[in-house]
Amino acid sequence: MSQPSKRVLMIGLKSSAVDFEKWPQLSPEKLEAAFVQVLKEVTDAGYVSEWCLVGTDASAVDDVSAALARFEPDIVLVGAGVRTDPDHLHLFETILNTAHRAAPNAKFAFNSLPYDTLEALKRWA
Repeated sequence: MSQPSKRVLMIGLKSSAVDFEKWPQLSPEKLEAAFVQVLKEVTDAGYVSEWCLVGTDASAVDDVSAALARFEPDIVLVGAGVRTDPDHLHLFETILNTAHRAAPNAKFAFNSLPYDTLEALKRWA
């Protein structure tokens, strides 16, 4: 009997919330295309996954809480846009604490760009 697919909630910034001056290798179009590509790659690799794309305001916590309640992930991936920008430190901490409360048994994974998401998930699957 095969093991059930791991459920992955991928949390990242909406392209409208990204300061692309800090990420010169990206543009809104590249980031949107990456979201689609990553979801396909992750799904093709056998994960049940979805994106939770958030802004940088207080609604981010509500969006993450709702996604966690609906999806019940085995792995929560928090994207580099949330995690590595010093301006988003409080947002990152809030997302981690929200996810930890809602899914205490979930593992956390972190990518460095959208394009290495699958490798980040494989480290914790």
